[in-house]
Amino acid sequence: MSETTTAAETAAPHRYTAALAADIEARWQDFWEKRGTYEAPNPGNGDLGGEPEEAAKPKKFIMDMFPYPSGAGLHVGHPLGYIATDVFARFQRMTGHNVLHTLGFDAFGLPAEQYAVQTGTHPRTSTEANIVQMKAQLRRLGLGHDQRRSFATIDPSYYKWTQWIFVQIFNSWYDREADKARPIAALVEQFEAGERETPEGFGPWSELDEAGRAEVLGEYRLAYASDAPVNWSPGLGTVLANEEVTADGRSERGNFPVFKAKLRQWNMRITAYADRLLDDLDALDWPEAIKLQQRNWIGRSEGARIDFPLSGDGEKKIEVFTTRQDTLFGATYMVLAPEHPLVDGVVPDAWPEGTHEVWTGGYATPAEAVAAYRAQAAAKSDVERQADAKEKTGVFTGVYATNPVSGERAPVFIADYVLMGYGTGAIMAVPAHDHRDFAFARAFELPMRCVVEPSDGRGTDPSTWDDAFVSYDAKIVNSTSPEGQGGVALDGLDVTEAKARTTAWLEERGIGEGTVNYRLRDWLFSRQRYWGEPFPIVYDENGVAHALPESMLPLELPEVEDYSPRTFDPDDADTQPETPLSRNEEWVNVTLDLGDGKGPRRFRRETNTMPNWAGSCWYELRYLDPHNSEKLVDPEVERYWMGPREGQPHGGVDLYVGGAEHAVLHLLYARFWSKVLHDLGHVSSKEPFHKLYNQGMIQAYVYRDARGIAVPAVEVEERDGAYYYQGEKVSRLLGKMGKSLKNAVTPDEICAEYGADTLRLYEMAMGPLDVSRPWDTRAVVGQYRLLQRLWRNVVDEASGEVTVVDDAPDEDTLRALHKAIDGVTQDMAGLRFNTAIAKITELNNHVTKLDGVPRSVIEPLLLLIAPLAPHVAEELWRKLGHEESLVHHDFPVADPAYVVDETVTCVVQVKGKVKARLEVSPSISDADLEAQALAEPAIVSALDGADIRKVIVRAPKLVNVVPA
Repeated sequence: MSETTTAAETAAPHRYTAALAADIEARWQDFWEKRGTYEAPNPGNGDLGGEPEEAAKPKKFIMDMFPYPSGAGLHVGHPLGYIATDVFARFQRMTGHNVLHTLGFDAFGLPAEQYAVQTGTHPRTSTEANIVQMKAQLRRLGLGHDQRRSFATIDPSYYKWTQWIFVQIFNSWYDREADKARPIAALVEQFEAGERETPEGFGPWSELDEAGRAEVLGEYRLAYASDAPVNWSPGLGTVLANEEVTADGRSERGNFPVFKAKLRQWNMRITAYADRLLDDLDALDWPEAIKLQQRNWIGRSEGARIDFPLSGDGEKKIEVFTTRQDTLFGATYMVLAPEHPLVDGVVPDAWPEGTHEVWTGGYATPAEAVAAYRAQAAAKSDVERQADAKEKTGVFTGVYATNPVSGERAPVFIADYVLMGYGTGAIMAVPAHDHRDFAFARAFELPMRCVVEPSDGRGTDPSTWDDAFVSYDAKIVNSTSPEGQGGVALDGLDVTEAKARTTAWLEERGIGEGTVNYRLRDWLFSRQRYWGEPFPIVYDENGVAHALPESMLPLELPEVEDYSPRTFDPDDADTQPETPLSRNEEWVNVTLDLGDGKGPRRFRRETNTMPNWAGSCWYELRYLDPHNSEKLVDPEVERYWMGPREGQPHGGVDLYVGGAEHAVLHLLYARFWSKVLHDLGHVSSKEPFHKLYNQGMIQAYVYRDARGIAVPAVEVEERDGAYYYQGEKVSRLLGKMGKSLKNAVTPDEICAEYGADTLRLYEMAMGPLDVSRPWDTRAVVGQYRLLQRLWRNVVDEASGEVTVVDDAPDEDTLRALHKAIDGVTQDMAGLRFNTAIAKITELNNHVTKLDGVPRSVIEPLLLLIAPLAPHVAEELWRKLGHEESLVHHDFPVADPAYVVDETVTCVVQVKGKVKARLEVSPSISDADLEAQALAEPAIVSALDGADIRKVIVRAPKLVNVVPA
């Protein structure tokens, strides 16, 4: 007996304690693993086939968002979603479903690579060690995962199929007529048959060599390489996605400057799917806020494309996209993105006569001004450029364009508030009716013209305005072409009418057309890193890209001596990336026979790697058929788990739980891959995730000293409402939980002190699942006591004997039981686990007060709590004499006769004041309730013989008597 053993434990050796919980939990985890309790059978006789009757059940596919195996391990905030999906999965098993629930690891990415650079440890070594640690922590929580289906994205058997999918996308194009992806071979057949002309700028297909044809096909492929504007971080030595760049134009990791540069990069033509990605959102059961973020990211807008010819050069023109073609008469200047390719070919040697000094930026020539401004803009991120900065910057290019409706000259500027990635990278500026254009025009002393009549009394002279007037519900003014301009008249029309008339006029003259534009850009798919999936691409001596045949997959990562990309002076924008893979010459330069009839040839491998998003774009499919080495997924298995069905017209996972931080990118990318695979006939589902649920965050208090440095939360003392660390006063603020903030609490700590079932109950009881909530270790004990009371309701703490009786429960107990069953069932189905626990607690407290605990009550109670606290439920179930596990036992079903209250309390009022309370049947009629109320002695006395003007009856709970 240890020194810490208390007198209470000596008197009650069979009490539910942390030590007993640890023993129970370890035993049942071993039991479940040994017997394959959570293994979900696939239909058919394949690798994961099972009993036919099991696979014939209705299915539920429940998923968590892919975790990254961090070396820091888990804190108590991480398992919130995992516990929730486990509870829901257990409930679904008990309600007759075949449940697929497992968890893999999204294991490629920058953290492991950076750790390798710092320590020399191979990324695979550190990542696999982290996975082992995380699996142990998750196992301790009693999560019911089908371990046969788990994998990591770094497994070659997994990324073989990531590479295979890339090849399918590379070998596909989007057929607008069919509105779907098709094999690139079908496009080649059209070119060869003369059914389709090559794009402008290319010669006839029959006259093109292999390199020329490859260049043509690159204009159509869904995966293509191009010189693209990218976020280049010399300090990191790699290109970054937009989401990896902070608002102040620096790298999220390392805080290095990020510059705009043009590099040869792989891209995914996700823009081809923009409309389908928008339209198919309607059929998904997702939070509306997430759908809105997706819609905003895609950014579909209807408008017109308009050509502005450059003055004095009939060949060159500026093409703009605008959603306000009705304001074309108000366009008084033009703005190009600094990166716009037209700039290079039009800048004159000298400033035109009459150029305003403020337009020049103080430079002697347009070329000097443009070069300096481009360098300045390159140092800003897209987010920074789009910010509503007070000071508008830009420079005149030295050229003018012609407004097609008015014939007036419009000076052409470059300015960083226009992005190459949106629309055409050029805008017609209408300063009277656009806030940013207004600010720019004021800064550069540019003219403004009112063409939308203000409705706020400010008049039509923009020089007197404080800001632009923006309205879609106003009349058009000052918008009639002068004599000899080909004439379009918009004056007096509303915005919608003016848009239509302007678009028709533009189309008649071939200088514009109605069109749709998207904010969505093609997906930059290259990274200059080591720890990622190698591209299954090789280049021949002419630089033509070839996809590796399936027989050569997986293309495994080679060994390299140095894992880090070559880094440069962080402020040196004029540098180029050097990838780690490029240093392994034997791997890069190879002789291969691609099976194309040309025999062995020399090739150079692609030395970029795929982004960490790649592996998470399709992992739901691998869960279905994880050991299949012949196919991406067996079609019968995919249809069973993810195929379309009633209420799920696009198919997909039944429940997908994760944080809202993946609202756009991961979800959008996964949806794109799913649609391509569907178009090509590889899967039946058009969407990967039918129902999405965003869990909240577990927060914790962060304590900071006078320097603003976080101090260990466990060492902070509270005195008289203030907080002290080592005698010094510190501040307290609720925030994230994490190692760096010194406020992390590990699940191991809580499990050691209370047991895993207590931790599971506490996290589910803290509040609604989709709401963030603060962690409070002191409050955990409440759920610990619930389990102790439950234990005592079955087991005598002194003897260890089972104490339940076979007596029939009284009616009050039956009502308490069946109301709990009814409420818990509804709460479980609706993911309202906190209220389910409240109902279970109420029933358990009722049972605790009984002289003897009836078996017919405690057994359903154990089944109710089993999804939430599976270990203690299994142990008590076994003690009650059951040999089988309750994991697949039927969930209790409420008897409706006991769910409805036998009587309800009816309040009877006279003149609005309560004079009596009646116990009546819930089904009593209005007439019977009125008669009973008026006969009640207290009501007769209150009326004292007065006539009754009106009786208001709201059966069964209210009667209001109004005397005359």
